[in-house]
Amino acid sequence: MPARPRLLATLVLVLTFTLTACQTGPAASPADTPPARGVTTVEAKDLKFLPPAIEVAPGTEVTWRFDDGSVPHNVKGDGFASGNQTRGTFSHRFERAGEYRYHCDLHAGMDGRVVVTASTSG
Repeated sequence: MPARPRLLATLVLVLTFTLTACQTGPAASPADTPPARGVTTVEAKDLKFLPPAIEVAPGTEVTWRFDDGSVPHNVKGDGFASGNQTRGTFSHRFERAGEYRYHCDLHAGMDGRVVVTASTSG
């Protein structure tokens, strides 16, 4: 009966390799995409921020526009936060250079990023 233990060992080995190959780690956030330049309005729609990343100069006011039917969204980042909204806008002025990540805490994976740089090319 050595064939049965070999078959079982082979199946276990194949299963182990299959499961290992399927593990890809955490998915990259849409906020990690290269930032769009020259954009100051972000749409909160279809469970996404569009564009997911923007680059602006210090002193720029960024506006988030909510227009997703009856689905509420919000914007929450370090030092700024909107309420839950289905319509309307929320704005925040970014005074200092840096990277500002934000999210909608109502929807997992709905992330965004504002990159404030001293000089932008557009």
